[in-house]
Amino acid sequence: MSALFRISLPDGSVREVAPGTTPADVAAAIGPGLAKAAIAARVDGELRDIMRPFEADSALALVTAKDEADALELARHDYAHVLAEAVQNLFPGTQITFGPSTDDGFYYDFAPKDRPFTDEDLPAIEAEMRRIIGKDEPLIREVWSRADLIARWTAQGESFKAEWAAELPEGEELTVYKAGKGDDAWLDMCRGPHLASTGKLDPQAFKLTRVSGAYWRGDQKNAMLSRIYGTGWLNKKQLDAHLTMLEEAAKRDHRKIGQEMDLFHLQSEAQGSVFWHPKGYMLWRQLEAYMRRRLDAAGYVEVKTPQLMDARQWEQSGHWGKYRENMFVVPDEIPGTEDDAAIFSGTADLMALKPMNCPAHVLIFRQGIKSYRDLPLRMAEFGCCHRNEPHGALHGIMRVRQFTQDDAHIFVREDQLVAEVQQFCELLDSVYQHLGFSDYAVKLALRPEKRFGSDAMWDKAEDELHQAVLGSNLSETIKANFEELPGEGAFYAPKLEFHLTDAIGRTWQVGTIQSDRVLPERLDASYVGADGERHRPVMLHRAILGTFERFIGILIEHHAGRFPLWLAPVQAVVATIVSDADGYATEVAEKLAAAGIRVETDLRNEKINYKVREHSLAKVPNLLVVGKREAEEGNVALRQLGSERQQFLLLDEAIAMLTEAAKAPDL
Repeated sequence: MSALFRISLPDGSVREVAPGTTPADVAAAIGPGLAKAAIAARVDGELRDIMRPFEADSALALVTAKDEADALELARHDYAHVLAEAVQNLFPGTQITFGPSTDDGFYYDFAPKDRPFTDEDLPAIEAEMRRIIGKDEPLIREVWSRADLIARWTAQGESFKAEWAAELPEGEELTVYKAGKGDDAWLDMCRGPHLASTGKLDPQAFKLTRVSGAYWRGDQKNAMLSRIYGTGWLNKKQLDAHLTMLEEAAKRDHRKIGQEMDLFHLQSEAQGSVFWHPKGYMLWRQLEAYMRRRLDAAGYVEVKTPQLMDARQWEQSGHWGKYRENMFVVPDEIPGTEDDAAIFSGTADLMALKPMNCPAHVLIFRQGIKSYRDLPLRMAEFGCCHRNEPHGALHGIMRVRQFTQDDAHIFVREDQLVAEVQQFCELLDSVYQHLGFSDYAVKLALRPEKRFGSDAMWDKAEDELHQAVLGSNLSETIKANFEELPGEGAFYAPKLEFHLTDAIGRTWQVGTIQSDRVLPERLDASYVGADGERHRPVMLHRAILGTFERFIGILIEHHAGRFPLWLAPVQAVVATIVSDADGYATEVAEKLAAAGIRVETDLRNEKINYKVREHSLAKVPNLLVVGKREAEEGNVALRQLGSERQQFLLLDEAIAMLTEAAKAPDL
């Protein structure tokens, strides 16, 4: 008789089970309620299928729908598989590639036989998915040999899957999942885990959302595929809440509001770069001026560094090897001008547009001898950077190729580091509160697999950031929700990430601070210590907004264009009821402008209701309506955005009220 396996449960109890026993069997032995509720298992911490037998003594934690993160991951993975099966049922000859889960759903990439898929195909695919879910097909895990799997894919005409199977690392266990039983079972190559059967999914808790193009393996040299996106949840209530949020997000889309408010535009002649219009750039200027005041008050010095630097500098910093595919590289020569000659020789030295400011800041630090008394040195730059993002990844002003960071690097002694990070956290907290974001999370991104530096260095750096957050004046709620992200750090340093939650519940990672001992070493930065010897500073890479472009996009969507008055590009419009009041309207606007209010006039020969509606759509915070009576009495009718009523005020009262309301929160 085979030896029994000892299965340790979260309550400390131990069960002895025979080989071949599954977590589902353990759940059934505990009770019928748990047997029904359990959907997967964590075995020694690894998420696994509930029907996968134990292989040795194990620690078991059963997963139910209450473990929402795990449950959603499983469900979305299953929806992707059901999607692929449905597409192949409806469109024979379609090849399958990959289908991962996403933050709010799933997608799958297909190589259609006859034509690319379109949004018009989605209702039929949804109906077929519901039919498959209704069949309650078992999802069965099997381990195959590489040769058998490649032969299977090749025989079925699945060239993409065969290619991928051939390239998986030697010695890696190749697993497939079958949906159904017998020779007709649908098959996909997948690491898993999955739910026990398709019937565990709620057929009313998913929706296919759109179709787009995608290159095989993300390379534009490869075949173009059809990518079908969907959103998937545990129940219809969650789906409905998400769809409502998507509707609200569509109304708040920064591209739509940016056009309505005449803030910016994008066009193909400058892929991934923003054309800022006067009103949009006024918003930028107010945000930049605010940030500059905050940095000045916090003891930063502001610098400006070159856009273009020699490739040798990027080699020395380590970016050339780790980051070159994202850099715009420029030959250091004058291009040819003859029509039949090569534009570039191909032999010139290379330069690159900076994707980040850090190496240039080290070069400034190295100018002259620095003493331990000079530290901390807080060096800030609103630095314009370029990163070569794929065209398909660009998204409005949220993901661009040219961007400006609210960047800074703080050079500190070892003994100053924790206090300096705490001070940064408290500055960042104040900025977020001023900009309307009271709800955010702090996460510590830990060492990635590929990294510079020793394990001891990483241990120290991660511990310091952990100490800094818990010892700061951040709210107890933020500290209680502080979490770690294994493997998510930069190649040179762990980092704190700050994730904002916007008005409709979406999260955005914006601020960051990274504790770096690698770059000062690579670029030979040093200071003279109290002992008269040279020492390496620690370099803190930090940003609060992240990039101006993306943060302004977040601001637009968070406030739905109704910015706080101090940020609004146009703070007031003076509109006339009759042309007899044109002169008075101009006088009112001049006095408002003299008081520092950003104001425009609307003297058009249009009905006042038309003007009110138009300026409301443009999100103008204050409309001052004047007619013949207001001109005679020296007052105004003030309409504030979002309010149905109007206030009748003397002009001086209105100016005083608006001036006070328009003050930036730090003034």
